[in-house]
Amino acid sequence: MLVCANFLTNRVVPNADVVVGLALVAGLAAVARGSGLTADDLGLARQTWWSGLRWGGAAAGIVAVGYGIGAAIPAVRQAVTESTLPWQSTVVKAVVVIPFATVIPEEFAFRGVLLGSALRLWGPWRASLVTSALFGLWHIAPTLHTMSDNRAVSGLAASTGGQVLLVLGSIAVTFVAGLVFCWLRLRSRSLIAPVMAHIATNGFALTVAWFAVH
Repeated sequence: MLVCANFLTNRVVPNADVVVGLALVAGLAAVARGSGLTADDLGLARQTWWSGLRWGGAAAGIVAVGYGIGAAIPAVRQAVTESTLPWQSTVVKAVVVIPFATVIPEEFAFRGVLLGSALRLWGPWRASLVTSALFGLWHIAPTLHTMSDNRAVSGLAASTGGQVLLVLGSIAVTFVAGLVFCWLRLRSRSLIAPVMAHIATNGFALTVAWFAVH
């Protein structure tokens, strides 16, 4: 199901990524129900919501501070000036596309269904390593799909060796991000925490990039 969604989003219907993302969530919910996963297994138990909000809010605050520091550095600001979307498109992407096409489907898949299933088989460390490795592999297709559009790395993407380095770098970065999101999920016992941190990571990056060029 994940492979199909990844292929559809990056190769077949990239403009329907929100529809594909919501369909993936629905399909994975059916898988979770059929597998006997509980709300607690998925990080959705009501008693964990407040913990998720607290940990997620703290993580989002740290991300915001980090981006604020980065935006004050001229070299970093120069590297993100490829964002030339008008403000209306930027708002839609931050409020609709990032949450419903990317963050919620990915978190429900990797820190919800997959991590919940893996925890039943292994301990938290092995479950986190395996699901984070899969999260890294999940980003191969998006990296290949977008690398030529990113002016900061377009030169490197012009050669096969450069593309390999970019893909390996993307896998490494998202693997580490996956571990952090798993830690948030396990520490708070709530899926809300990694969802908030993930939205902050993607959404604040888009916002900072927009302000850098306007």
